[in-house]
Amino acid sequence: MKDIIRTFDGFPKWAKFILALPVLDIVWAVYRLCKSIDKKNTLGIILAILMLIFCPVIFWLVDIITILVWDKVIWLD
Repeated sequence: MKDIIRTFDGFPKWAKFILALPVLDIVWAVYRLCKSIDKKNTLGIILAILMLIFCPVIFWLVDIITILVWDKVIWLD
């Protein structure tokens, strides 16, 4: 899990931006799930699974804004 998290954190800003586009944003939901599993955060795992199922279409805009402003995707951990 740590390798996946490090890989995603190491992407350049333009690659993070492309992965945050509406259809590809599911990648960031998987990233959030991996991050929560790595930290053994039960609430984060449940929310990440719910995001995978119901919300990838909603959070793409939040991901794009946070990537452009802070160069990272925000999450509970």
